[in-house]
Amino acid sequence: MRTPLFALVALLLVAGCADGDGDAGDDAPTSTTDRTSVSTVIDSSSIPVPETSDVSTPVTTTPTTPPVTTPPVTVPATTVPSTTAPATTAQAPVRPTIDELLAREDVLNIAHAGGDQIWPHSTFYAFDRAVEAGADVLEMDVQLTGDGVLIVQHDDTVDGTTNGTGRVDSYTFEEITALDAAHWYAPGCWPCRDLPAEEYVLRGVRTGEVPAPEGVDPETLRIVSFAELVERYPDMPLDVEIKGTGEAAAAAARVLAAEIDELGVTGHVVVVSFDDATVELFRSLAPDVDVSPGVGEMSAWLLEGAELASGARIVQVPPMFGDVQVITPEFWSAVELAGVEVWVWPNDAASQENTEFYTELVTQGADGIIAGRPDLLPAAD
Repeated sequence: MRTPLFALVALLLVAGCADGDGDAGDDAPTSTTDRTSVSTVIDSSSIPVPETSDVSTPVTTTPTTPPVTTPPVTVPATTVPSTTAPATTAQAPVRPTIDELLAREDVLNIAHAGGDQIWPHSTFYAFDRAVEAGADVLEMDVQLTGDGVLIVQHDDTVDGTTNGTGRVDSYTFEEITALDAAHWYAPGCWPCRDLPAEEYVLRGVRTGEVPAPEGVDPETLRIVSFAELVERYPDMPLDVEIKGTGEAAAAAARVLAAEIDELGVTGHVVVVSFDDATVELFRSLAPDVDVSPGVGEMSAWLLEGAELASGARIVQVPPMFGDVQVITPEFWSAVELAGVEVWVWPNDAASQENTEFYTELVTQGADGIIAGRPDLLPAAD
């Protein structure tokens, strides 16, 4: 995860690198503006098509989704990266507030989509292991299904991670949770579409076509709702990106604001979107929730010296966009003057999702790393 925001479009325009199509709302998997690092263009032509219902108008009422009761799992190291899930205790855990996180001296380990460069993107399987690896914050993307359920999902189609195809909003919640969200999972390689079939080590486990390896619960290999995720991780702060633009994003923002309030996590969530209109709407709906600035606001701040919105405390940026360096001495000067925290997401999996690069970002001044490999982030002293 996603996929906070930064004035990348404006930076490119200033640097003369924009492609001129004006499509700032396009955050498909191949976009380098996204918090998801990508090295392969996805070819979905060979993905089987599931039975789906075409529901085109999202419902904006807050759905009720049952809590997940399946325990975290352990997988043999010979097959899939293995960890031991956190043990449950009789004492209710305490979810740290964003205030408490920002008061800490150590750098925050923020698990991007649960650790998409090592575990299946945005699944309970991944989030379980990120927690065990020491993540301080879980990062995710949210959008609505066709029947109005707020789910944890990056792309606006299901092609990128599942055995299905088609737009997210063409599926009901029941239909989308039946898909295999580990269909394209190969340990340490995402997205990789040209590997031998046997390297997709969890493919078919969710659907029952393949026996589950010892300790693997197929229920952890599906798309999940935001409410389910909050209930499963009662001691984890969340960094949540609202995907898309326009009415679809606005509808998701309304549901997210309502669910944050109903679930009692107002002080434990940071919300972000590339789209300024979505950011402004969410701020109006949930003024007590921390929000990172949108593209336009960040552009005006960095390029024109404008002030950030009142109450903005966290900016989320990549190191580079194409050939344009984003994190510069001038950037750190602006950060110091504004008194904001900086959370950085790597934008190149091959060269940046590793301990050496994470350490370099920490040395430069990053307060949090939105890591595709949360297991590799240096532990706090």
